[in-house]
Amino acid sequence: MSDIKNVPLSILDLAPIPQGATASDAFKTSLSLAQQAEKLGYNRYWLAEHHNMSGIASAATSVLIGFLAANTQTLRLGSGGVMLPNHAPLVIAEQFGTLESLYPGRIDLGLGRAPGSDQRTMMALRRHMGGHVDNFPADVQEMISWFDAAGDERPAVLPVPGLGLKIPVWLLGSSLYSAQLAAKLGLPFAFASHFAPDLLFQALHLYREDFTPSARLQKPHAMICVNVVAADSERDARFLFTSMQQQFINLRRGRPGPLPAPVENMDNLWSPSEQYGVQQALSMSVVGDRDKVRQGLVSLLRETEADEIMINGQIFDQQARLHSFALAMEAWRSI
Repeated sequence: MSDIKNVPLSILDLAPIPQGATASDAFKTSLSLAQQAEKLGYNRYWLAEHHNMSGIASAATSVLIGFLAANTQTLRLGSGGVMLPNHAPLVIAEQFGTLESLYPGRIDLGLGRAPGSDQRTMMALRRHMGGHVDNFPADVQEMISWFDAAGDERPAVLPVPGLGLKIPVWLLGSSLYSAQLAAKLGLPFAFASHFAPDLLFQALHLYREDFTPSARLQKPHAMICVNVVAADSERDARFLFTSMQQQFINLRRGRPGPLPAPVENMDNLWSPSEQYGVQQALSMSVVGDRDKVRQGLVSLLRETEADEIMINGQIFDQQARLHSFALAMEAWRSI
């Protein structure tokens, strides 16, 4: 890990749809957040692919990236991630080749192996449980071969645009699989500790120990994603955080829906086992005022030796969400 002061801070956006709002409202909020992120100096702004979840509007990830890129000037935008087994690699190469051609030097392609949906939705995406997942390593390598093609190379099938554009490719994961594959292929790696923290340290260790340098990357580069909810007081931050806690309860009950409004007390909303499960899943969360967020981020950096930090914040009120990310950057700059 480089010096703490030189570690970049980035944003993960799921384009949350609060109760009573629409996807259009969520996109307007994402635009406001992306424009604020650019002004505040955030390094990357990634959007995540999910399907059949009425509280998340970022299903058409590449389309939303294009909308935000058209309305910002310098911010790096990307996917965190595109769930590659849901798609033909050629289609994704062409989509991101188009984005890179429109907004050169500003596009990242983060790839995941998970479905980002339930089994019935996977079938609606025409994805099957067998071969597509097994093809993931070969699909990643095929895409990189297109992006890294020399000027005189003409494969039998080529993405237009996309061929030879050197688009940065990341592997994303919440288990050991993508950590090992990223190490083998010499790619940067991002771990989804904001919802699946259990294997974080083991995955980072495997990635760093097994890393093989490549033409794309000479040494390991690991990013971790954590939840940050910041407010002017710790009490206010804890209040805002209850929206995310409720969302996880609903997901675990098989009833995903819009992002709930925050509540003063969670005691009557979850059982002891649900409370334990949610707190475990969200254990990589920093919730509090600016000083608490600063202390929490410094602690995470020291524990993980991450090369980058990405923060997620599912907050019901638009202004409170913008304020949270502004406070997070203030805390970061005060390190």
